[in-house]
Amino acid sequence: MINVLSRKCHTEYFDIIDNLSQVALGKKIVNHLLDAGIENLTPIILCIGTDRATGDCLGPLVGTELKNYHPRYTVVGDLESPVHALNLRTTLDEIYRSVENPFVIAIDASLGNIKHIGRITLSNCPIAPGKGVNKKLPPVGDISITGIVSQAGQSPSILQSTRLYVVMQLARCISDALKYTIDYLEI
Repeated sequence: MINVLSRKCHTEYFDIIDNLSQVALGKKIVNHLLDAGIENLTPIILCIGTDRATGDCLGPLVGTELKNYHPRYTVVGDLESPVHALNLRTTLDEIYRSVENPFVIAIDASLGNIKHIGRITLSNCPIAPGKGVNKKLPPVGDISITGIVSQAGQSPSILQSTRLYVVMQLARCISDALKYTIDYLEI
């Protein structure tokens, strides 16, 4: 596992309104993977969330889209078998026990500033799943991608009333960016 605690975290934003945001995001992901020496690592795309709350289904939607895209990239978490607060720890334990040299790309929905709704973040550091709804879960990912689905500081039930359209747009952009990344690296 990459020692993410020893580096300074850097987060970049991508707006889904920009038609080329998936390409820009894909290129940045490629750079992160090349910098990490991905040729010596096993890429794991860990899609976190549940299909029981509209605002939290971003990860499972991305996972479903990428599930069988490329055999080298293992996707964990989709609509059929979501990774969520109740099984995240055991899923992480299983990944680190069974996968040699895993490099985890964590994907999750997030809450943020109202003007950032509909934006995607890419960070060279782990995410804190459940933080927006006051859950205490372990940090996840060697790099992380989030889609800002709703406004922070609201009731935890905000995820129940998040617009599915926004979540679908974010999921499509993230999926397309990861497909771009995989295609670029596997040519």
